[in-house]
Amino acid sequence: MGKKHGRRDKKHDGATADDAAVLTTAIAPAATDETDCEAPPVPEKNSSEEKVASSTLEPPRKIPVALPKPPPTPKRSYEEELAYLSKMSPTRYQVRAGFVPNMKANAEVIVNDDLEQLLLEELKSSIVSGGGGGGFIPALRQVANVAALPGIVKASMAMPDVHSGYGFCIGNVAAFDMDDPEAVISPGGVGFDINCGVRLIRTNLTEDDVTGDVREELAQALFDHIPVGVGTKGVIPVSAKELDEVLLLGMDWALREGYAWPEDKEHCEENGRMMTADPTKVSKRAKKRGLTQLGTLGAGNHYAEVQVVDEIYDESAASRMGIAKIGQVCIMIHSGSRGLGHQVATDALVTMERAMARDKIVLNDRQLSCARINSTEGQDYLKAMSAAANYAWVNRSCMTYLARRAFSKVFKKSPEEMDMHLIYDVCHNIAKVERHEVDSVVKTLLVHRKGSTRAFPPHHPLIPVDYQFTGQPVLIGGTMGTCSYVLVGTEKGMTETFGSTCHGAGRALSRNASRRKLHYEEVLAHLKSRGISIRVASPKLVTEEAPESYKDVINVVDTCQNAGISRKVVKLRPIAVVKG
Repeated sequence: MGKKHGRRDKKHDGATADDAAVLTTAIAPAATDETDCEAPPVPEKNSSEEKVASSTLEPPRKIPVALPKPPPTPKRSYEEELAYLSKMSPTRYQVRAGFVPNMKANAEVIVNDDLEQLLLEELKSSIVSGGGGGGFIPALRQVANVAALPGIVKASMAMPDVHSGYGFCIGNVAAFDMDDPEAVISPGGVGFDINCGVRLIRTNLTEDDVTGDVREELAQALFDHIPVGVGTKGVIPVSAKELDEVLLLGMDWALREGYAWPEDKEHCEENGRMMTADPTKVSKRAKKRGLTQLGTLGAGNHYAEVQVVDEIYDESAASRMGIAKIGQVCIMIHSGSRGLGHQVATDALVTMERAMARDKIVLNDRQLSCARINSTEGQDYLKAMSAAANYAWVNRSCMTYLARRAFSKVFKKSPEEMDMHLIYDVCHNIAKVERHEVDSVVKTLLVHRKGSTRAFPPHHPLIPVDYQFTGQPVLIGGTMGTCSYVLVGTEKGMTETFGSTCHGAGRALSRNASRRKLHYEEVLAHLKSRGISIRVASPKLVTEEAPESYKDVINVVDTCQNAGISRKVVKLRPIAVVKG
């Protein structure tokens, strides 16, 4: 395997998911695993597997506090609601103040005409049904509710893959002034899967090297090496003390322990380590959930895919990334902080409701629970969230280590011989302190990105030297069986969206609707007919991730390019998919 893997080669020689019981050193977590960028705090219980996993959840804790009463939501017709929306450009819509109570800024949505119709249909359906029921809030109202949070600057923004989420909509970007004592931090603006993200690894293999039986063998090798599915234990052994080091050091721990190459760290957002992390702010329950899950994929929309380059739009930028030709094989891994991150978010919501009652923070939606950034509760969450983000980077690093081993097993070469270098690793669910220009003044902001991706332009000091002339790589995962993209950030995006763009296709159908309308055997047969090898731990759950459940990723990416907030470099298509 080469010197870069250090002392871990012997310990993990031949290790697969079946070895988890031998290699793990702690008790499995009692609570369900959170495996989805877009998931609510408690998974839907239609899946029998999720029912088993969630059966040991503690009952929700009641908060003995009296929160300020939210302002009443105006009762308006669909036509009256539309009066608050205006088209600013072919790809940008504005939701003006007054659409929901207490808006301190406008909301802006980046969509084309087709994607706009999906949002409007959701809004109309909510009005017709008397509010949607079950606490459902349409995405347009959610992005406007965020504009009512204290300390927000410029606008609450939504990317083209926008859809309804928990508190913030998926695709939401919102920045809060760190110098404003009223400004807040909100777990709903990060998501329950903290630092859910994507990384892309290149190889010097071509599609011709991965055909027929080899493709099936590779898919099986990845499935054997990377533990997948709800409740799965990992094969990366850590003690409680080592877990604290993971939470504190992030990628530095993975590098020290031989799970990463030195250049991997350089090609991660934040260099794979949030310096604001404090493991003491992560609860024992969260740590218990994370102790056995390092190096695991999870389920939901998470995946490991073998992909091939299908189109190159910018040869110069692609060359800087080590992508040289059509048919070149890459690996994309999409996962996050697993049960640990979910528990960090859940814990924070409890403490923040107390802080809201104390500080008399009025919200339009209780799911936007928040605290003043500089309050004890706000700082504790920022430190715990940063620790969970570090865990996610290590998690993806460990899966990269396992993927490199799987490739070595199949092709009888070392990862170095196959040029298995990390192109980049991006976050989708995070809040970070950044410097941005607002009204010609440079401000220190806490930027929340939930289901959206940082997309910094060329020459920005926080992107790797390799990409100073191209802009930061932005990795956009498609739906199961559809294409993915590599984009780069632009100056216009830096100016207009705090250096942010989309993160994927975005759901068009709920998980329940997908299960009702689609049959898993048909989905699997369709993938097979297209020459895509697939390995899934829970076949019946694949309907939730079928292409029909999502918006058209091509439409989403083209909208970002047409809006000028990111630029296409490479298109990839899958040839093998591993999912929970």
